[in-house]
Formats: sequence, C-alpha cells, structure tokens
Amino acid sequence: MGSLVTSKESLEFLKNVFKKYYTSNKINLPDRFSRREYAFILFGGKGMIRHIGFDKKTDFNKFIKEKNPCHVYYSSAYYKDPAAPTMQEKNWMGAELIFDLDSDHLPNVETLSYEKQLDVIKKEFHKLVFDFLLSDFGFDEKFVELYFSGGRGYHCHIKDPKILCLDSNERREIVDYITGRDLKDSLVFHDQATGKRSYGQKSFPSGKTLKMPKPDEPGWKGRISRGIIDIVDEIKESKYPIEKLKEYGVSEKDAEKLLTDLSEERVKRIKEGKLDQSKSIRKFFLNNALRKTAVYMSAGETDEPVTCDVKRLIRIPGSLHGKTGLKVEKIYIDELVDFNPLKDAVVLPDETVKIDISQRFTIKMKDEKFNLEQGKQELPSYLAALLIGRRIANVI
Repeated sequence: MGSLVTSKESLEFLKNVFKKYYTSNKINLPDRFSRREYAFILFGGKGMIRHIGFDKKTDFNKFIKEKNPCHVYYSSAYYKDPAAPTMQEKNWMGAELIFDLDSDHLPNVETLSYEKQLDVIKKEFHKLVFDFLLSDFGFDEKFVELYFSGGRGYHCHIKDPKILCLDSNERREIVDYITGRDLKDSLVFHDQATGKRSYGQKSFPSGKTLKMPKPDEPGWKGRISRGIIDIVDEIKESKYPIEKLKEYGVSEKDAEKLLTDLSEERVKRIKEGKLDQSKSIRKFFLNNALRKTAVYMSAGETDEPVTCDVKRLIRIPGSLHGKTGLKVEKIYIDELVDFNPLKDAVVLPDETVKIDISQRFTIKMKDEKFNLEQGKQELPSYLAALLIGRRIANVI
C-alpha cells in the first residue's frame, strides 16, 4: 500500500465510476434482509453511517444510487429492530457463522505482491472450506456461501440453522479447532516400544519411537501426519534444501543438522508412521506440520477473528470495494479452484483515464499483463481505480 494522499480529481473519478456501476446494477439483498443492519462509508466521509434498516429492497437500491457509497456493509446478525441506535435495543435474534480470511493474516505478507497475496490467501481459504468446514465439521454445502471480499481475501458464510444462536465462546471453540490452538502432542502421537530387553523373568522396552497416526485418519491426527509427509517430500525433492528449511524459519546451522539427521532410512520410517526420537527432527516436524495444516484466521494471538463476533458487519455481496474497485463476488463451491479475482471480480469499465503513478507496479488483470513504470500513464478505469485505492496513483 502506498502513501499518496488521494486528490480531489481522483475522488471524483472514483465517485463517477462507482455511480455508473450502481446505476446499472442492482444488489441482490441477503435472506431476511429486513432483519439486517446496514452500514455505509461515503467517498470523502469521515466515518461510518450505520444503524440503518430497510423494509423494502427498492428503498435499499434507491439509497445506494443516491449516496453512491465507497463501502457497503450489512450485519451477519438478525435483529428484531435493526435500525435501533444501540446494540441492546436492536434485540439480537441470531447470526450467521462468518469466516473472513484476509492476506494481512499471513506471515511476511509485506514481502508479497498484491497478486501473490491473493493466490496465497485463496489456498488458505480452500483449506478452510474443504478440509475443515465441509470435511471435519460436515456442513451441508447448501448452507455454505463463498465470496471474494473485493479486497485482499475471502468470506465464507455458514447459514446452517443449527449454528445461528451460537454465542461468542462457542464460535471461538470452532476457531480454536481450525487454527489448531492448544493442540497437544499427546493427543496426536504416542510412544511405541521398538524392542525389549530382558532382566531375569521380566522384560523392559529397550527403545521407543514416536508413532504417527495414519495419514487417512480423520481430523487433526491424519492432518498432522499428511503435513509431516508433505514437508519431508518438499525438503528431499528440493534442489536447495537448506533454503527450503529457512523458509520454515530454521537457521542455517540447524538446517544443516536437520538434513544430516534426515537420512533415507529415517525418511522411510517417517513415511511408515514412525517419527523417531531425534530431538531436532521431532521439534521441527511437530511445529511445522501444525503451521502447514492449520488456517491463518487472524494477524496474531491478540487479534480476535471475525468468526467470534456475533454482531459483525460484513461487506454485502455485489457491492464494490472502495480500495480496489473490485466486486464482492459470489463463488460457487465447485468454481473456487479456478476463480481469479483479478478477472472474475473486475466490473469497472475499460475506458481509459490518465493517471500519475508514484512507483513501479506489475499486475495481471482481465488476462492482460501490466508492467507499469513510475510516471504518467493512460490506463483502463478498472486498473486506475485499483491503483488509486492502493494510494500509489492519482488522476491527472
């Protein structure tokens, strides 16, 4: 993200292209729309306009066309009186289970381009949806709705009636499971004797190994084993295994020790489900298999995930994201793998506008590669909106 101050000319440009979009496109409102709270941020506005309710869909679309907002939100919760000025007066009736994965949850995200951030966070989202929500939790696909956020991530809405009245603590338990928080080694692995030594009529274990679960076991047990095997394959197949280990946060000295310990015989035993007692191997694999297979749902330990919030405002599907000009786009489950936000969520026009870019920028949008140099350029409106929103360009 750049540091330019958005000029008046740029603000007017964004207002105009957003207005054209909202004038020619209706937003399909969510189920029980009259029980939702709505909120808006306007171009040039100093805060959020909220505590608004609509009894008719026509009133909502009329409001959008008149106000031409920069950002549009609605509540994941249902209320008896969504327009009431305080949360207590609204009278909460239940809430969807919301998962909001954003690229700022990722480690070292500042080193990635915007395009790469979108690729990485989609992989996390795929893991969340298929490995956890559909598999471990067994949610029916008819209650699972997926969306590109329009910005740097993805939203998943669970509308299963069974979860609508879960409180914050119960939702936090779901998050803890998905992130592997407080997952104990003893719940996944167990020691197994590898031999016996006799003393008189008694025999005692002569050695032990750490027994891994089978990779096809359900839940975290199988997931951790699959993660360990994937990491082994990554390291052994890499042309530069030391560098690969550094990607996992291992120092060069420890990486060299780990590679020495990771003999072909040990690799074979690991794939047979025996993680032996080399301290360096045990520590490395237990820590990193968890990181590899869990889902990043927050920026850190103190960042409360959206999922725990029973009164959360979330971007409304079909609206535009004020910092990118991209659409909050619905994604069908079987289309997630092939979904490309820089093509499928681009809805602003191709007509060109002159802008001044403050830094070099490379991106592929609508199947066209743009290698932009600093300075004055004439670009499609959809790309100009993205650059202005990221505060690295202004209209001239």
